[in-house]
Amino acid sequence: MLQIRDLTYRIGGRLLFEGANLALPSGHKVGLVGRNGSGKTTLFRLIAGEIQPEAGTIAVPARHRVGRVAQEAPGGPQSLLETVLATDEERAALTQEAERADDPARIAEIHTRLADIEAHTAPARAATILAGLGFDEAAQQRPCQEFSGGWRMRVALAGALFARPDLLLLDEPTNHLDLESALWLESYLARWSGSLIIISHERGFLNEVAEEIVHLHGRALTRYAGNYDRFERTRRERLEREAKTRKRQEAERQRIQAFIDRFRAKATKARQAQSRIKQLARMEPISAVIEERTPALDFPAPGPLAPPLIALDGAAAGYVPDKPVLRGLRLRIDMDDRIALLGANGSGKSTLIKLLAGRLEPAAGRLHKPGKLRVGYFAQHQAAELEADGTPLSHIARLMPNAPEARQRAQIGRFGFAQEHADVRVASLSGGEKARLLLALMSRDAPHLMLLDEPTNHLDVDARESLVQALNAYEGAVVLVSHDAHLIELVCDRLWLVGDGGCAPFDGDLSDYRRQLLEARRLDRRARNGDSTPGPDRRTQRRAKADMRARTAPLRRAAREAEKQMAKLGQKKAALEAKLASPGLYRDGGESVSALQIRLAETAQALEQAEEAWLSAQSAIEEAEMSTSDCG
Repeated sequence: MLQIRDLTYRIGGRLLFEGANLALPSGHKVGLVGRNGSGKTTLFRLIAGEIQPEAGTIAVPARHRVGRVAQEAPGGPQSLLETVLATDEERAALTQEAERADDPARIAEIHTRLADIEAHTAPARAATILAGLGFDEAAQQRPCQEFSGGWRMRVALAGALFARPDLLLLDEPTNHLDLESALWLESYLARWSGSLIIISHERGFLNEVAEEIVHLHGRALTRYAGNYDRFERTRRERLEREAKTRKRQEAERQRIQAFIDRFRAKATKARQAQSRIKQLARMEPISAVIEERTPALDFPAPGPLAPPLIALDGAAAGYVPDKPVLRGLRLRIDMDDRIALLGANGSGKSTLIKLLAGRLEPAAGRLHKPGKLRVGYFAQHQAAELEADGTPLSHIARLMPNAPEARQRAQIGRFGFAQEHADVRVASLSGGEKARLLLALMSRDAPHLMLLDEPTNHLDVDARESLVQALNAYEGAVVLVSHDAHLIELVCDRLWLVGDGGCAPFDGDLSDYRRQLLEARRLDRRARNGDSTPGPDRRTQRRAKADMRARTAPLRRAAREAEKQMAKLGQKKAALEAKLASPGLYRDGGESVSALQIRLAETAQALEQAEEAWLSAQSAIEEAEMSTSDCG
C-alpha cells in the first residue's frame, strides 16, 4: 500500500528525514508518534503529495485514494449533511452525470457503479458520522457557515471519514472533540477496514485504535508491532539492551587499547599489538542512547484550609438573565477531590468551571467558599492572551511583582523554563511550551483548587505523563475537563455528569460511561430507522444495568484505590530492589542492608495485600455483571 524508500527532506536547512524507510501493507492501522517538531505533519504532507521529497521516493498504488482532513474549515450556505456528502467526489460526480446522461449503456454503468460504492446508504452514513461527532438531526440541516471554527473542523473530520479513502491520514483528530465524541471516534476507527495512519498524543486512543506504531526519531522511521503500550515496553527493552551492549563494547575497547599502549613498543609483542589495532578499527561503534528529556512538572503545595473548599446550594449559572444554563446545583468540593466533568459540548461544563473559578456569579442560590481560598484556572484560549514579545520570566514577573527574581525563576523552573529557557520569546514557544507556561502562571499562588479545561491539547505523550504525575503528587483539589480518557482514568476518582441543565455525580467509572454512550447511540440509530419502541424487556435491562452500576460503584472505587496503591508499592519495591542491587551498599556494613531488606519484605507484603483487595473487588464486580446479564 505505502512504500517509503530512502526519504530525505529538510526545512530551512534542518534535516527532518535522512534515508528513512517504511513499508505499510493494505488494511493496517498505524499510530505515528514522535516528539513535537520531529516532522510528523510534514510526513503526512509528503505522503499526500502536497510537497515533494528532497531525495528518495514515496509510492502509493495509482488507483488508491489518500484522504486527509481539510486544513481549512468548511463553510458556506450548504447544510452540514450536504457538505459531508460532497466530500465523496466520485459519488457526487456520478449522481450529477446520472441526471444529464441519455445513453442507456452509460446510465446502466453509472447506476452499477453507484450500487458498488453503496451510494444509496450515503445519507444515512453521513448522518451517523455527524451524530457521532456531536451534531443532532436539527444541527445537520443548518448551514455550515453558522458554526464556529472548532465545530466546522468536526465537519471536516466527518467528511474525511465519510469519503472512505484507501489510506486515511488523521493528524490529532481528537483536538476539537469533547470526550463523548472522542470515545465515539475511537470505537469507529477501531472498526475501520481501510489503511489508517494517525498522529496522536493520546495513549488510550492509540491503544484502542492502532495495531502498529511507527516511531519518528533521529530522522528515521521505526516500525513496532502492537499498540502504544507495547511499543513503549519494546522500545524501552531495546534501549536497555543497546546501553548494556555499548557498555560491554566500551569495556572491551578499553581492554584492547590498554594492550596496544602497553606492548606496541615491544618487539616481541608488536605483531599482536598491530592485530589489536586492526581489531579496534573493525569494531562498529554503538552510539550512545540520547533521549530528549521531557521537563518534569511540579505544582506548588497549597497550605491547609478548612473544608469544604466550595459548596453550591441550589445555585444557577448562565449568561442571560432568567435563562440559566445550569440550575439547582448542589455540589461540594473538598481538598482531596479529583473530579472529571463529563458531558457533550454545550452541556454546560465550561459554565460550571467559570462559576467555580469566580468568573460567573450565581444567578440564583448560593456559593459558599472560604475567604482564603485560592483557585487556579487553566483554559486553552488563555494562550492567545500571552504577549508574543514577552518571555516566561516577564510574564511571571508581572503576576508576582513583589516576589524576588529567584522566586519568580523557581516558579517557572518547575515547568521546564530554567536558566536560558526563561528568556525565550513567547512567539518562539511551541504549543506544548505555551501550555506549560500557562500552568506555571496559573499555579503561581499555590492554589487550593485547580480548574483545568482541556490542559493536554498541545502536550505530547511524555508531557502528558509528566502532567499525570504532577497532578497525582499535587496536594489540592482538581476539577478537570478533558477528552483524554487516559488522563481522566489516572487522575480522577470522581465523575460528575453535566447535562439537561444540571450536574450530578455519576455512579460508575469511565468504562460504564462509555457503555452508556454506546447504548444511547444504538437506540438513536434504531429510532432513526423507524424502531423507536425499546419495549418492556429493554427497559428492564436498562434498569437492571443502572441498578448494577449503583450497586458496584463502591466496589469500583475500592478497585481503583487498590490499583493506585499497587502502583505506588510497585515503584517503592523496585526502588528498594535497585538499592539492594548496588555494589556500593555492601561496602558500608550490613546494618543498612538489613534495614532495607526488612522494608522490602514489608513492601512486598503490602503489595500482595493490595493485589488481593483488587482481585476481590474485581471478582465481586464480575459476579454482579454476570448476575445482571442473567436477569436480562
